[in-house]
Amino acid sequence: MPHTTARRARRRGPRKFSSRDLAVIGVLLGIPVLLDLTLIWGPTLASIGLSFTSWDGIGDIHWVGVDNYRTLFNDYPPFWPAARNNLLWLAFLGFVATPFGLLLAVLLDRGVRFSRFYQSTLYMPVVLSLAIVGFIAQLVFSRDQGVLNAIIGNTDDPVDWLGDPDLNIWVVLLAAAWRHTGYVMILYLAGLKSVDPSLKEAAALDGANERQTFFRVVLPTLRPVNVIVGVITVIEALRAFDIVYAINHGRNGLELLSVLVTDNIIGEASRIGFGSAIAVVLLTVSLGFIVTYLVQELRGEKKR
Repeated sequence: MPHTTARRARRRGPRKFSSRDLAVIGVLLGIPVLLDLTLIWGPTLASIGLSFTSWDGIGDIHWVGVDNYRTLFNDYPPFWPAARNNLLWLAFLGFVATPFGLLLAVLLDRGVRFSRFYQSTLYMPVVLSLAIVGFIAQLVFSRDQGVLNAIIGNTDDPVDWLGDPDLNIWVVLLAAAWRHTGYVMILYLAGLKSVDPSLKEAAALDGANERQTFFRVVLPTLRPVNVIVGVITVIEALRAFDIVYAINHGRNGLELLSVLVTDNIIGEASRIGFGSAIAVVLLTVSLGFIVTYLVQELRGEKKR
C-alpha cells in the first residue's frame, strides 16, 4: 500500500516534456506568431514609418517628418468629412443598430412562435459581405430603377437616394445596420441563453418587474458579451470600406478614412507616405476607442 501511494505521488508531479514535445509546441506556437508578425505587425510598423516619408512606391524614400500630418489636417479637404462620417458610422451602429439587436435578442429569448425562422432570417445578412450589401442597396435605392422609388410612386420626380450627399450617408448606414443588427442579435441571444434562471426567479420574488429584472440582473451578467459587441462595433464602424466603394467609390458624401487610404496608396497619386499617415490616424482612433472601452469594462469588473 505505501508503494502504491508513493507511485501516485510521483505521477502527480510536473510532467517533463521531451525534446519532441518541445519541438511540436514550438511549431504550433511559432507558425501563428510568425504569421501574425508578418501579416499584421510588420505592415503596421511599416505604415507608421512610411507616414513620415514621401514615397511613390518606385523611387527613393524621402524623410519629411510630420509634413504629411500637417498637410492632412490643414490642406486636405476630404479628410474632415471622412472623419465625421466614420464617427457618424460609429454612433449609428453603437446607439441604433446595437440596441436594436439587443431588443430582438430579448424578444426571441422569450420563446415566441417561429423563433427559429426569425433567427435565420435576421441572421442571414451577416453571411453577406458589405460589398454585396452595397449592391443590394443599389438595387433598392437607385434613382431610376430602384425598388423604393417604384413602390412609393416617385416616377416623375424620383428621389436620388444614393446621389444626394444629404441623404446617401443615412441610406448606407441603414444598409450597414441591417447586417450589423443580426450579428449583435446572435451574440446577445447566446449570452441570454447562458443566464441562470434562478437569478430571474430571485428578482421576481423580491418584487422586481421585467424591466427592473433585465437592467439590474440580466444586463450586468452580460458584461462579457457587452465587451465583445463593443469591440466588434468599433471595428465594423472604423474599417467600413467595401459598401461605400461598391456604391460610388466613396465619393459625393460617402467619404471614409479607409477610402482615402486606398485612393492615396493605390490610386493614381501613389502617395504611399501620405496614405500611410491617414492609415495611422485611423489606427490611432480605433485603438483609442477600443482601449478606452476595454479599460472601463475591466474597471467595472473589478468593482464588482
